[in-house]
Formats: sequence, C-alpha cells, structure tokens
Amino acid sequence: MFNRNNSDRIGAKKPTVDSPIIEEKGPPTNKANETTEPAPQMTFTAPTTFVDLPSKGRFYPGGHPLHGQNDIEIKYMTAKDEDILTSRTLLKKGVAIDRMLSNLLIDKRVKIDDFLIGDKNAIVVAARVTGYGWNYETNTTCPVCGTTTKFAFNLNEQKVNHGENCEELGVQQTETDTFIIEVPHTKAKVEVRLLTGHDEKSLVKLAKNKQRLKLPEANLTDQFLQYIVSVNGNSTGAYIKSFVDNMPALDSKHLRETYRKIVPNVDLNQEFTCSECAFEQEMEVPFTSDFFWPK
Repeated sequence: MFNRNNSDRIGAKKPTVDSPIIEEKGPPTNKANETTEPAPQMTFTAPTTFVDLPSKGRFYPGGHPLHGQNDIEIKYMTAKDEDILTSRTLLKKGVAIDRMLSNLLIDKRVKIDDFLIGDKNAIVVAARVTGYGWNYETNTTCPVCGTTTKFAFNLNEQKVNHGENCEELGVQQTETDTFIIEVPHTKAKVEVRLLTGHDEKSLVKLAKNKQRLKLPEANLTDQFLQYIVSVNGNSTGAYIKSFVDNMPALDSKHLRETYRKIVPNVDLNQEFTCSECAFEQEMEVPFTSDFFWPK
C-alpha cells in the first residue's frame, strides 16, 4: 500500500512561508462556566485480597511460582463465580469448587492443583469469607445427646500451623523437604511427603473406582500409600504396601497424628456448646454443602 497525499486529493492549498495557516476561531466562550462531564466508567473490577499461605512457600521447589511466597492474591467472589458453583455440569463432574478457585487466582502461572493441601485450604476459607462473610452457620450434631442444631462458626477465628514444629516432635526434615517419622512400636523410620491438590484428586478418583468395582473401602491405608516415600530407606512400592498393611494400630495412630502436626495448614477447630445438653467440645469446622451454598 502507498500513502496518499490527502491534500492533493481534495485540492487543498499547501501551506507556504508566504501563506501561513490561519486558525479559524468561533465566538468567544466563558470557560469559567464550562462544565466537563466525567467519562463514563466502562468496566468494573472485582476487589482483591491477599491470603497468607501456611507453608510460607517453604516446601515448593525452586523455580515454582510459589517458592518463597508468604501469600497469594485472589479476587473476591463474584456473581460469575456463583454461576460456576451452581453449574450442574461442573457439579456432576465434581470440579465446581476447583474451577471457581482457579478463577479467583490473580497469578495465572499457578494452578490450583499445584498448591499444597494446607495452602489450598487457606484459599478455600478466604474465598468463602469474601463471598458470604466470616459467619458460617450450619447444622451440627451433638456427639452426646445426638441433637442436631444450627451452630455459627466464626471463620476469622482460625489458627495457622506453619509446620515449624518438627524438632519438638522428634521429626527429621530432609534436604528434599520430606520428613522422617519414627513410629513407636516397630521403630520403623517412615519417610513422608506433603500432599498437593493433584494427590487429593488421585485419592478421590481411587475411592470412586473402588466404589464402582464394588471393592472394599481403604481410605486410611490409601492415604498412607499416597504420602509415604520410604520405610527404613526402602522406597519399593511392594515393600511400602507390605508395611502399611501390617503396621500395628499404635504405629498407625502415631504416624497419622504426627503427620497432621507437621503439615502446614489452617486450624479451624472451635469451641462447640450443645444448646440442649450443654456439652462442650472443641470441634473442627465442618465443610458441608452450606459452606459454599448457604441458603
């Protein structure tokens, strides 16, 4: 394409030194009385907030977007996000919440399945607070009298476990960010790792497959097999499974409790008081359907 000379095309006279351009002026105006209307706002932007990560980014490999990050920025839940939560197709597939959480992340380099489970839980709670507030009212059943009543949990009253208590628990942290726990009965040294959203999905898929094939449930041992890396230095799958299947209940209990204490996570245990029998107990906030689908 060639650039056209528009002045030649319409016959306009070219300005020269002898014929200066004279700017035409309209009638005088009183600029003091002029008002300028504000430009209309074309789009709305959802507010954002920062969520503290329980891990403080300490257990992500170098080069990972979350490595060394203390927090992550997310958008407030919007009406569009509620559409995702109520999508029948996404609910049927079991991906509605994860799809909504992915939509809230500002840094699109990070995938929701890449988060450690404790960090993902922190985002889940923060997302709920931005969408429906800190007051979470749900049905709670008293473990003593069996009465089911409405109980309000305060989601702002959460404690955070940063996973910094390994030494006092007698747990050894390795250079590859795994942990070695010695169980009390067999004295076996069990090496474990922190689970991510990918592992969580694998466990859910495994449970569904067992249900479809009418196989017995094995949620506890399946979790052990998911996060145990080695036993006494042996990382063979068959050896680990043999240990898990034959592990004394005392060792199993110690391993579960210790693992829970070293995992960076949000602690949502709150004091529950039964309105009927006045029973008091510290209870973990239940993640029921009311959490993201309040009436």
